[in-house]
Amino acid sequence: MSASTIVPWVIGNWKMNPTLSSIQEWTEQFGQCLQQAAISEEQCHIAVAPTFIALSKVQADFSLYSRKVHAVAQDVSRFEGTGAFTGEVSATLLKDSQINHVLIGHSERRELLADDTDVLRQKLTNALQTGLTAVFCVGESLEQREQGVAEQVVLQQICDIASVVSDTQWESQIIIAYEPIWAIGTGKTASAQDAQAMHAKIREGLKQLTSSGDKIAILYGGSVKPENAEELATCADINGALVGGASLKADSFYKIAQAFAQAK
Repeated sequence: MSASTIVPWVIGNWKMNPTLSSIQEWTEQFGQCLQQAAISEEQCHIAVAPTFIALSKVQADFSLYSRKVHAVAQDVSRFEGTGAFTGEVSATLLKDSQINHVLIGHSERRELLADDTDVLRQKLTNALQTGLTAVFCVGESLEQREQGVAEQVVLQQICDIASVVSDTQWESQIIIAYEPIWAIGTGKTASAQDAQAMHAKIREGLKQLTSSGDKIAILYGGSVKPENAEELATCADINGALVGGASLKADSFYKIAQAFAQAK
């Protein structure tokens, strides 16, 4: 398998949104979109990451679709199993609830909630050992990009987890999401050329860490919307998208998934 033959992933990150009534409306609308113009699982993997309190609701709604749409946890505890950890949700509990995918390392977790390298390693270790697939997020700030160290920062973030990921896990349980921090929720986006250049560097770095480097999906995140999805989808090393604000509208999210399904 080469990077160009990886089935793309389009994942909606709902962050701290929306209400349960809005979710019901969203899942109904998205189901209608899939009925009107199906996107097969062979064309594109589709997933949504709601809040913890909405995971079961979303999962139940998705089970009514004619194709698999995954429910993804937005985070996972650094503590394993069960126990006296108020407010935490472990990988064990996620797996027990049949949630098989989790976001780890999103810039908002790193910057606002003090998820440092040690914490991220602990979270990733627990997720992988429990059998979850981790969508590991990396990205640079505007200051780091302007200083010319963007590639160094992003590749270091990937190297930081290499000690806790086996070669088998790289291939079967890791998805990388590149999100330039300066483009998250700002309306700005890296050009398709800039995004592809960084994805190619990430691919090169992964190939140095694992023999599975050509098989790992690398998603782009950073104000992805229907208007730029088609161009991003044509880039050789961009294997999907981690979508923020545009994923809160069912029709917009569907159009993004459709763009990647048709391009790949």
